[in-house]
Amino acid sequence: MHHTTPQAGELTRRLRAAGCVFAEDEARLLSRTARDAAELAEMTARRIAGHPLEHVLGWAGFAGLRIAVDPGVFVPRRRTEFLVRCAAAGAPGTGEPVLVDLCCGTGAVGAALLAALGGRGELHAADLDPAAVRCARRNLPVPAHHVHRGDLFAALPDRLRGRIDVLTANVPYVPTADIPLLPPEARDHEPRPALDGGPDGLALLRRVAAAAPDWLAPGGTLLTETSSRQAAPAARILADAGLEAAVSTDPELSATVLTARRPRS
Repeated sequence: MHHTTPQAGELTRRLRAAGCVFAEDEARLLSRTARDAAELAEMTARRIAGHPLEHVLGWAGFAGLRIAVDPGVFVPRRRTEFLVRCAAAGAPGTGEPVLVDLCCGTGAVGAALLAALGGRGELHAADLDPAAVRCARRNLPVPAHHVHRGDLFAALPDRLRGRIDVLTANVPYVPTADIPLLPPEARDHEPRPALDGGPDGLALLRRVAAAAPDWLAPGGTLLTETSSRQAAPAARILADAGLEAAVSTDPELSATVLTARRPRS
C-alpha cells in the first residue's frame, strides 16, 4: 500500500518528533507494510510508543534475507552479519556440514549461514524461549531444518555430540549492570535473558565454552559475538576450554567475533 506524499511527510514528521533518527526510511517501511490506513495508524502509534521498528513491521532485513520477528523476540542486529560471514568462511568446503545455532532467537543466523553456504548443511537451531522457538520455526521451515527448545546443548539431540562442524552461539553479553543503559526499545521490549550476560557479560559464554569441545567435530569451530572490550577475556575463556581462539573485527559494522576451533587431535 502506498500513500501520497503529504501523508508520508506527516508520518515522517511525527516519527522524527518521537525521536526516530531514520524517520523518513521508517515512514516508507511502515507505509509499505501496512495493509490499510487503520493498520498504518496502529503501527505508527506502536512505533511512537517506543516498540522496536522490527516488532512493529513483523520482520527485519538480515544478510539479504527477510526474517520474521515476533513481538517479544530478540531483534537480529546488522553487526551480527559479520558472525555469519566468519562462520561461512570457516565451514567445510564440501559435503553436508552439521550446523548448530544456539541462542537462536528468530533463527536469523542459521538461516543466513545456510543461505551463504548455498543451502548446504544439516541445520539445528535452539533457544530456551518458547516465543523465539515459534519464530525460528517460521524462518527455518521443516523438514530440512530442526528447531529445538531447551537450555543450550541440552536442547540438541545426543547424536550431534562430537559431530558439529560450525557452532554459532550469539550469547547475550551485556553485563547486568549495563542493562539500564541500553536503548529503551531493547530494554523494554526484548526478552531480558536475550540481553543479560551476567555480572561481567560472559556468564553464558563460559557455559558454552565448557561444553563445546564435547560437541564440536575435530577441527569444528565455535563462533560467538562480543564487545571489543570483552574480546580478550572471552578469548581466554575459550582457550582455557582447550579451543584455539582468534578475534576478528569489522570496524564498519562495529562487530567483534571470536572463532574457536577444536584441535583435530
